[in-house]
Parts: sequence; C-alpha cells; structure tokens
Amino acid sequence: MSLATRNGTPSVDAPVNPPTVVRQRRVRPGLLGLAVLLIALGGLGAAFAVTSVRATGSYLAVARPVEVGREISAADLVTVQVAGGQGLRPVPAARLDEVVGKRAAVALLPGTLLTLGQVTDDPLLGPGQQQIALGLKTAQVPARELHPGDKVLLVSTPDNDADGDPAAAGTRFSATVIDMVSPANDDRVLYLALLTRDVPAVVALAAQERLAVVLTEAA
Repeated sequence: MSLATRNGTPSVDAPVNPPTVVRQRRVRPGLLGLAVLLIALGGLGAAFAVTSVRATGSYLAVARPVEVGREISAADLVTVQVAGGQGLRPVPAARLDEVVGKRAAVALLPGTLLTLGQVTDDPLLGPGQQQIALGLKTAQVPARELHPGDKVLLVSTPDNDADGDPAAAGTRFSATVIDMVSPANDDRVLYLALLTRDVPAVVALAAQERLAVVLTEAA
C-alpha cells in the first residue's frame, strides 16, 4: 500500500497491519446435549399438560339417594364426563352391568362419583339380624365418624320422667355399624345391624331418647 506526502515527495510503502482474527468460543458437547434435553423435556411436559386437561372419560355418578343395603338399579346412576381424573377412582360407565344388582355398602348421595368401595356383594346383615336407624345428636356419637364394621354398645339410660327401677337402666345391646350419615342440620343418622330379638326394646328406648352409644371396637 502506497501513501503520498504533502510536499510531493514520492510515495512510500507503509506497513499494513495484519487482519484481526476473532477467536470463536468452543461449545462444550456436554452443555449442548443438556440444552437439547431440557428443550425436549419442556416440550413433553407441555404436551402432557395439554393432554391431561383435554382427556375426558365416561364414569358413573349417583343420580338419586340410595340407602345403605338397598339394591342398586340402573335408574340410580347416570353417566358423566370427567376431565383429567388424576387421583380419582370412579367406576367407568362401561362397567355399569357389574354394579347394577349389587347393594350399597354406604349411603349414596346424588351428584357424587361412584366407586367400587361403595358397593358390595357381601351380606350387610348376619343371620338373625335386622337393620335399624338411630337419629343422634352430635354429642351422642362416640367418635367424629363411625365406619362400617365398627362394633358398638347401645346402653339404656335412666328414665328421668318416671320412678322406675334403677336396675332397669344400663341394659346393653350389641350392634354393628353399617353406615353413618350426617344431614345438613349437623345431627347424625346411625345405621346398625342388631339382633332381631333386641330390635323392639331398642326402638322403644330410642323413641324415649334413652340410649347411649359406646364404641367398643373399630373396624
């Protein structure tokens, strides 16, 4: 390269600076692989989330009240569409025939999904037993919740309105819990399996509000 001077002297060759070489950073193969893996996992996670939200299934729900021990009919159930369903174990609608004809192991409430644990083929009443229902106040229940299979004692209390024999109080009746329901008024309805011979006395005592319930064995 030649440069001209102001005084007209011949041009001289000026040294030329060599071009600047920019060093490129080397990308580590391990970091590149990690980045690709994170991108792939993010895409899979997004796809799974969309699929979970959009996926629906047909399941059985309770259409009308079914008392404990009553045989379930097709009219008691309705098919509903449920999206997602993680953590739930409702009965698929395709298994309707497996449920119809079985008995309710617990009280079935309208609007709830049906599970296999709520139905049974086992007899709820043993030989020589009958089912009764007792309406109790919250303070009369020996536990926050009683469950099917719990063993209880029904103990008669003294009659405060009559001069009866004190020895007549304290009569005990063994029973097994079939179910317990909590109505909206915060009372309790206790369904019990009781020996047939004890039913008349227990019904009479319940009408007089002279029964105490004692939990003796949890299921």
